[in-house]
Amino acid sequence: MAGSERDHACDDPARDHQPSSSPAPHKDAVGSNSVESTIAPHQRSVDQVLAALHTDWRSGLSETQARERLSQYGQNELTPEKPTPRWRKFAAQFKDVLVILLLIAALVSAASWLYERNSALPFEAMAIIAIVLVNAIMGYVQQARAEQAAAALQRMSTAHANVVRGGERARIPAAELVPGDIILIEEGDTVPADARLIESTSLQIAEAALTGESVPVAKDIDAISGEVALADRRNMIFNGSAATYGRGRAVVTATGMRSEMGRIADMLMQAPAEPTPLQRELDHVGKLLGAGVVAIAVVMIATILFVEDVRGFRAVIDVLIFGVALAVAAVPEGLPAIVTAVLSLGVQRMAQKRAIIRRLAAVETLGSATVIASDKTGTLTKNEMTARVAVTAQGRADFAGTGYDPHGKLSCDGGLLGDVLQAEVSWALTAAGCANNAVLVDHGGRWTVQGDPTEGALLVAARKAGLDPEELNRSFERLGELPFSSQRKLMSTVHADAERAERLLVFTKGAADALLARCSHERVGETAVALTAKRRAEILAVNDELAGEALRVLGVAFRSLPEAASAHRPFDDAVEHDLVFLGLIGMIDPPRVEAREAVARAKGAGIRPIMITGDHPRTAAVIARELGICDDGRAVTGAEIELMPDDVLDRTVREVSVYARVDPEHKLRIVKSLQREGMTVAMTGDGVNDAPALKTADIGVAMGVSGTEVTKQAADMVLADDNFATIVAAVEQGRAIFSNIRRFLRYLLSSNMGEVMTMFFGVLLTQALGLRAAGESGVVLPLAATQILWINLVTDGAPALALGVDPPDPGIMNQPPRPRGEGVITRRMWVGVFFVGAVMAVGTLLVLDLSLPGGLIEGTGTISHAQTMAFTTLVMFQLFNVFNARSDERSAFSGSAANPWVWGAVGFSLLLQAGVIYLPFLQEAFSTTGLSAGDWLLCAAVASSVLWLREASKLIGRLARARRG
Repeated sequence: MAGSERDHACDDPARDHQPSSSPAPHKDAVGSNSVESTIAPHQRSVDQVLAALHTDWRSGLSETQARERLSQYGQNELTPEKPTPRWRKFAAQFKDVLVILLLIAALVSAASWLYERNSALPFEAMAIIAIVLVNAIMGYVQQARAEQAAAALQRMSTAHANVVRGGERARIPAAELVPGDIILIEEGDTVPADARLIESTSLQIAEAALTGESVPVAKDIDAISGEVALADRRNMIFNGSAATYGRGRAVVTATGMRSEMGRIADMLMQAPAEPTPLQRELDHVGKLLGAGVVAIAVVMIATILFVEDVRGFRAVIDVLIFGVALAVAAVPEGLPAIVTAVLSLGVQRMAQKRAIIRRLAAVETLGSATVIASDKTGTLTKNEMTARVAVTAQGRADFAGTGYDPHGKLSCDGGLLGDVLQAEVSWALTAAGCANNAVLVDHGGRWTVQGDPTEGALLVAARKAGLDPEELNRSFERLGELPFSSQRKLMSTVHADAERAERLLVFTKGAADALLARCSHERVGETAVALTAKRRAEILAVNDELAGEALRVLGVAFRSLPEAASAHRPFDDAVEHDLVFLGLIGMIDPPRVEAREAVARAKGAGIRPIMITGDHPRTAAVIARELGICDDGRAVTGAEIELMPDDVLDRTVREVSVYARVDPEHKLRIVKSLQREGMTVAMTGDGVNDAPALKTADIGVAMGVSGTEVTKQAADMVLADDNFATIVAAVEQGRAIFSNIRRFLRYLLSSNMGEVMTMFFGVLLTQALGLRAAGESGVVLPLAATQILWINLVTDGAPALALGVDPPDPGIMNQPPRPRGEGVITRRMWVGVFFVGAVMAVGTLLVLDLSLPGGLIEGTGTISHAQTMAFTTLVMFQLFNVFNARSDERSAFSGSAANPWVWGAVGFSLLLQAGVIYLPFLQEAFSTTGLSAGDWLLCAAVASSVLWLREASKLIGRLARARRG
């Protein structure tokens, strides 16, 4: 029911489905005499419950009352788990075993300094502790930002409720509901709070989550005497349950933790969010790398201790600190946090493009989508229905005007309608206007529809024919309703005829073929004439002709019931037989302008668009051809799918891209068939019965405007604008996010590999590089432990995050989807990682050798100067590698200016490196010396080799693929 009752004639509830009186709203908020504190609402009449809550069933609460009660009762939310204190979150940054070992190493180093007093301050220990603290702060900030992003995503997908406030229908966040609010429940809605039913029109509620009852429960408004179990409270609806059929109106009796869901919140509390498949994979990769690097560090420590001439307590401590520092620097322990941050930030960007991601795993899957199975109405089309034509026994009437503006004339072949045709069309539109739950609203000359757009178009057509809703209300008082169902494909209402009190009228609308099967007669002029097989065939032929004009066609019919039928209420679908056919009404929902381009983009990206609709097959085929979805005009119907065994359906889905007159069960079969064929399926849906198909699809996409709450809860993604182009844009963003994750992985792994190789081969080749002259004893390392930790701090933070926010590549939608099941790190990525790591190690050790006397290349510098040169070269190698990592195929110079964050991160890292080289207190802490301009040029020249060599390898790869292609 939409809007106030006086707005639309056929929205009046049945007499036995509404309270007998309406208490005036009370000006105070709910006090001590509320339903919650004084009575069990299921045991009291509707009037008693309304009186106790000081509310009015027609107008609901005022905004002032609602605010006061919200202040008193709080948000309509389950109490979340107690938040972790900030200090605990910060302390958690020190739980990693390697970090603990590093802190122990710092303490041992400080103890060694106290014993030896070989410097003014324990610079090494201070540097290690400072780096650990900075890393902890960065980790804490990163975690906080990820939590904020996740909270923002939660707010984006907040449930809403339809309420009556101050006599007007409104849609508000469910968290703002208060006791006494009047809520409207329709098929597909999730019940937002515990409430006592005031009206019930064939309402059925699925309460399995609360009661374990697998079958939806039929609801009514009658009071229940005595205490009964939750499952037997047929006049109550409960928070978290779902409306599967019908509609109703209820008054909220309990919210938040006072609701039945709140009372069992400990049992139903949602489990902590599961890591996504990508996060699990990266965690596995991180553990493997960590185990490998720790093993290497242990081997290196053991080799140095047992092979080299290590003497003295201090020398042993230095070796141990080096091993721990190498392990800490080489293990990408921050990968899961960085992935979460990048995913969350990317999802926020997607939300700005009207695609709201409810589950992070969907972002990963979007990149590999090969099929988008989309509904037609509202997604590929505008969902702005306009009635164009009505066809009755005497002929065709055309409607002028567009949109929801009810001004426009009816004509027949360009002239006026004859009296008989006028009467037939008027009666058909009377049926269409009464079997209708939409409301047409005038906002200062701008007309809008509250409710279903198709029903809105029928209301507009009725007004154009001179039918006034208030007059219809007086003439035909609604007594009952059989809501639309996807199985019947019909919707009917039962009315009292004011002119002939002895009879009731049934008005029915729905799919022409389904409706005609239930008709025995046709109205011709003022007479009901028996339908012959020939006439049925003629009507169906007209239906096909209209569908061929891309019109959506509905049939309308009626029948009269004897007065005795009123004793058998509530009515069932038995009244939908022996109907009198009134005519066909054709409406058009024009394709979205942007949909054709979006279809072309999807095809260019290797994604196959499929249309699945409940419309007529010819209508679907015409729209699909116009949008470029198919060229052959072939459409398979739900009836045909019904007869197909799975193997035949599997062959069909390979070839056919248009499916019409499809039920939700058929959607589910299509999804499963596509998946059996190895396709990754994104499926759209809006009705409650679409939920199984959305859950089964790899990516379930719910309509944010027309979709039901149940569907949104089942979906992975919600479209805020119900637009097919938004799905394609989301796929592009999903691909970009996944590409960015690969970029910073490529960067981190190759950079860490360079550090490990440099230290490993530097230790093995100590004498050959001139680090230790022949005959000398002691341990001399290529880099100090603090220098390794500094590289990890400077290069693994800002540059990696900057790569995570790279804009999408211009050609990302010209590439095929990522193969199903392909890991985030491919074999080619690993080859690139080892290649870049080897280049870094060779170049860094070469600079080290050049800066030392002896070795392979004669030099003149000191050990301190040589280590500083190698230290700076390795840092610059990693900064050049930032640009390499943007792609395994594309040149680093392609689009290099597109991401200013990368340049900023590189510049910031260089500034920090200069500080550690030239600031005296940092020189002592990190064992560095000042470098000349020539030294910097040498370091930069050697470090740039990783860029040129990687560019050459990419070029060779591109040429090889071009020859194969």
